[in-house]
Parts: sequence; structure tokens; C-alpha cells
Amino acid sequence: MAENARHHEPRYGNRPTMKDVAARAGVGLKTVSRVVNGEPGVTPDTERRVQEAIEALGFRRNDSARVLRKGRTASIGLVLEDLADPFYGPLSRAVEEVAREHGALLINGSSAEDADREQELVLAFCARRVDGLIVIPAGSDHRYLEPEIKAGVATVFVDRPAGRIDADVVLSDSFGGARAGVAHLIAQGHRRIGFIGDQPRIHTATERLRGYRAAMADADLPVDESWVSLGSTSPERVRAAAESMLAGPDAVTALFSGNNRVTVTAVRVLAGRESPVALVGFDDIELADLLGITVISQDAATLGRTAAELLFRRLDGADETPARVELPTVLIQRGSGEIPPPTDAQSADRQSR
Repeated sequence: MAENARHHEPRYGNRPTMKDVAARAGVGLKTVSRVVNGEPGVTPDTERRVQEAIEALGFRRNDSARVLRKGRTASIGLVLEDLADPFYGPLSRAVEEVAREHGALLINGSSAEDADREQELVLAFCARRVDGLIVIPAGSDHRYLEPEIKAGVATVFVDRPAGRIDADVVLSDSFGGARAGVAHLIAQGHRRIGFIGDQPRIHTATERLRGYRAAMADADLPVDESWVSLGSTSPERVRAAAESMLAGPDAVTALFSGNNRVTVTAVRVLAGRESPVALVGFDDIELADLLGITVISQDAATLGRTAAELLFRRLDGADETPARVELPTVLIQRGSGEIPPPTDAQSADRQSR
């Protein structure tokens, strides 16, 4: 019977309390509290007995009361677009390292590029009393955060600015990077260059498109609107856009891809073609060095570290006006962006087939 009774006792959810520790160690609650919180006034022998009881019971301090007393949880929330996107791995890791340096815990979640889900996550983190937030925004209206910011929740936006509120933001130079990438293709002799980017509501997508148009204008080159495609980064959509641009007598001779997911699909499309097509992608991708993909590289780790350091400066009392930090990008030449356009003879031969 005893064995059966033990079998049916709840196994989870019954965490040991300080009262349980006190009973096992044969001391008072105040003594356990002093040991748990590292306070003086406990003899070495008593402290040893309490620590042995803590270890035997698996007791863990409940920080909720300390939060109420001190007003700080030593935790921050990070809202990403997609945890599975390789770009966010080094960014998240950098934020976590800075948080660790400040003795804080990082909690993160993914918005899946959904504004409602972003708001739900942010407010859930606030309900758990995080001290600060780092947000890669999916939405365009962040007024819902105003009460939280006024209540003392430090907030820094990354990769894209906040919508309809003034807040700290750390960005990469999307406009300048795209402009440099397209200018590089023009320098190789290309005049018909296609641009495939992300959703037009996303700040980075519009900035990179603006950079593309600026580079073409700098070179006095017209832009046929059939060479521009913004939308979902799904492989099906990107493949269709690329194949459309690469078809016909006035096909583009080069592509500029607006982010890493577009670049991956573009590489697959171009790999199946008989004649080489130049490609420059925004964001580095895994194996790009081995595949010879020329990219505009942004430093995701530096983005994360810069945002986290700014956040902790705010938590330490820095009270200047909202900062806008823009980090430079770097053109990395690996071969795909250095392919010249076909000669007139090559183009005529391709069209005759």
C-alpha cells in the first residue's frame, strides 16, 4: 500500500519551501533566510546544516519577493523576428553575453514577423517584470509600449526603428550597403540589374530598395519596374521573381538580393542556368565563402552587443534623448558579384537557342 501511495503522490509542482529547509535543518525560518540571502549572523556549523538541507531537498530561492522589494528582476526580454533565421543567432548570443556580464537573465521569443504576436510577446515579458526589452519590430505602431516605458522598462529597438514613438534604435546601414552592392555590379559592366527584396512594409526592405535605386541613378541608368520585386521571402515567390527577371531578350544580367533568405533561393535558381549571372546578396550566408557568393555583410553580433550595452546604460540611469546608432556594412568580394555581363555575341547565341 505504501508503495502505491508514493506512486500516486504528485511528482511535479510541489517545490520545497524555506519552511521545509528549516524543519530538515532544525533551525528557524530567519536563519534559513540569512543563509539563502548571504546575510551575516549564522555560525559555520548552522550554515553547513542549512546548506545540506537545501541540497537534499533541491530548494531554490523564489525571487518574486525580492523583485517586489528591489523593483528589479535582473532579466531582459529579446523579441526576434525568427529564432530559426541564422542572422539572429549571433545577435541573440551577443545580447546574452552582455546580459550575463551584468548578472541578468535573457528571455527571448519570436514574433514570426507578426505585429500582433510581437505585441503579445512584449507585454507578456512586461507582465513578468523584465527590466528591459530589446525588440526587432514586426509592427509599425509601438504606442502600446508607452505605458511600459513610462513605468521604467528600458527599451531598445534593433535592425528597424520603432513605429510612432521615439525610442533608442541600433541599425545597420541598409541604404548605404545596398547602394554599394549595386554600384559594385555596375562597375563590372552591368546595366540591367534586378532587385528582389522582402515585404515593402519592412524598414530594411525599403531602405535597401532605396539604395538600389540610388546606385542606378548615380550611374544614370534607368530602372525597369519589372526588375524590382518585393514580397514574401518564400522560395516559391523568390524563384518566380528571379526566373521572370531572367527571361526574355531584355533579361537582367545581374541580381541584387535583399536578405539572406532571398540569396539562398537566388543561388539555387542561378545554379541551374547554363550562362552565369552575377549576384550580390545583402547579409552573409552559411558556406558563402565556399560557394563564392559576394555579399554585403552586416555584423549581427555587433548589432546585438551595441543594443544590449545601450539598454544597460539606460538601466544604469543614462537619461539622454533617444539614440539612433547606425553601423556600417562591408562588401565582401568572393566571385559571384564579379561576373561580367555577357557580350553581344553571347546574348545573341543564347537567344537563338
